[in-house]
Amino acid sequence: QAEESLEKYGSADLSFSLTGLSRFRVNIFKQRGTHAIVMRVVPNEIPSFEQLGVPEVLREVVELKNGIVLVTGPTGSGKSSTLAAIIDLINEVKYYHIVTIEDPIEFMHRHKNSTVHQRELHSDTSSFAYALRAALRQAPKVILVGEIRDLETCEVALEASETGHLVLSTLHTTDAVKTVERLIGMFPKSVEHIIRMRLAGAFRFIASQRLVPKADGRGRVAAIEILKSTARTRDYIEKGERDGKSLYDAMKDGNLDGMQVFDGELERMVRDGTITLREGLAYSTNRQNLLLQLSDLGGGAVDEVLNAGSQANGLVA
Repeated sequence: QAEESLEKYGSADLSFSLTGLSRFRVNIFKQRGTHAIVMRVVPNEIPSFEQLGVPEVLREVVELKNGIVLVTGPTGSGKSSTLAAIIDLINEVKYYHIVTIEDPIEFMHRHKNSTVHQRELHSDTSSFAYALRAALRQAPKVILVGEIRDLETCEVALEASETGHLVLSTLHTTDAVKTVERLIGMFPKSVEHIIRMRLAGAFRFIASQRLVPKADGRGRVAAIEILKSTARTRDYIEKGERDGKSLYDAMKDGNLDGMQVFDGELERMVRDGTITLREGLAYSTNRQNLLLQLSDLGGGAVDEVLNAGSQANGLVA
């Protein structure tokens, strides 16, 4: 299948294992008349919540009986690792049947208290949507869909969540609010009100991730934005943002419910020295607001960044 995809479309995704050593997520593509390859290491051991720095509120996913939980972010932001950690936690503490549909399979889940069946796109099934519909007949409690790529997959994921299943998946969106907009935008405008009602009732968590280089140069740390289902967030999703109030405001005000926004997390990381001010601003949602929040930093750190920005603007001009 990968060979056919490479010839037909010029690129192919697959997984590759070196027994006893490691697994790799692989993309092969054509360029300048030859082939290139990108390989990403997939750890043999599934990382824990503590290792990933995942917010504790996401442990609540384990107790959910149904609904949709989404982990979003750009390629390479750690979405698969976070979902693997959630699945592994459910596997440890629940006696469930878990079905995963992936492209390709990355982390290998062995049976613990739960039974985990992993299906790979193209090898075990022809599409996410087809495998998801089939999963509904396989008596799972939890279904992981590698990615919601199209309207059909989104529709079946909603159906699954509405019929008593817990659905976990990913999207390539930059933050939680844009994730909601993307899902609604997959459907025709004529059914927007219905989709808003269904999504408001189905979603449980949206966790958006950005991996930020650490200040000490030793790896990266996850900044995670959390949108949680509450009366207020459900109302905004169903009826739309209005009266100057928004989903972003709900997240920012929702600390007691476990919600958090990117810029709040980046501010915390800058203040405790986990990341530099420069990196915090580079990964922020609103650079000026974050600068304002950090204006009390000593040592001229903010002035240095501002001066550097002014000089860069001068050079561009």
